[in-house]
Amino acid sequence: MKSLSILLSGLAFVAHGYAAQPLLSPQELQAKLSDPRVRVIDIRDPKSFAADHIPGAVNAPYGQWRGPASSPGELPPLPKLTQLVQSLGLTPAVHAVVVSSGADATDFGASARVYWSLKVLGLKELSVLNGGVKAWSGAKLPLSKDAVTVTASNYEPTLDTSLIATTQEVAQRIKAGDSVLIDARPEAFFNGEVRAPAAKVPGTLPGAVNMRHDKWFADGSSMFVPESQARQIAASSPIDPAKETVSFCNTGHWAATNWFAMSEVLGQKNVKLYPGSMAEWSRDPNLPMDNVPSRVTQLVIDAKMWADKTFK
Repeated sequence: MKSLSILLSGLAFVAHGYAAQPLLSPQELQAKLSDPRVRVIDIRDPKSFAADHIPGAVNAPYGQWRGPASSPGELPPLPKLTQLVQSLGLTPAVHAVVVSSGADATDFGASARVYWSLKVLGLKELSVLNGGVKAWSGAKLPLSKDAVTVTASNYEPTLDTSLIATTQEVAQRIKAGDSVLIDARPEAFFNGEVRAPAAKVPGTLPGAVNMRHDKWFADGSSMFVPESQARQIAASSPIDPAKETVSFCNTGHWAATNWFAMSEVLGQKNVKLYPGSMAEWSRDPNLPMDNVPSRVTQLVIDAKMWADKTFK
């Protein structure tokens, strides 16, 4: 009888409009706000959130979902993530909608990364507000300054490692040559002309192909394209749905957009995100890399980074 009760509860959940769509328009989200099972998670900084936010939203700034400064792409420890999702009142029965500022395509990566983190923690009813708060405001929908208190949950997540590519696994995939490694960074990073502050060496993973994270957006827009257009973009890209795919970048931020596009929008089943990405990979001098410039060029790159930081 208990099993039957669980099954009926699950069927009732689906009947009320779930499973969730990965992308919601502002109008689609507004229609769901009266549903107590919907939780809007605003990942902007506390000051921006306090100024105005979607009614009923709770604040969980993006930095809480990231690793240390030395390797921002790392997942925080499971106890910390557990405390965070419990404080937001999240359970598998709650539809979590991740909302960022909507400033640009890079900002979308924050929403995609938090969405991925929640899915890694075993949550399935997930969406991203397409265009973030910028799109919500542009649609002339109401904003609020009211603080919201939610009842903490007792959900105990476990990590879904099928979504995570580790450094060891990536090294094995490179050696076997049986995967597509997709670098989400702009061409200058891929070509080894610049490096991220968290990376030790410029360059990319051996055999990687370059597909910029912002290919999924109209020029100058923070709105993810419709699914039909996303399929056209994928068809003319290095994506191979038949192969295991690893999405990476500098710190697992831009890569989250490519992961989201392939896994959630296009429905590809064999996509992993390498959260540590080049910041983690480049720390080990014994790991191979492509497009690494000469030592002299690396020193020039380092000097330019130092000058830019010092004289800003």
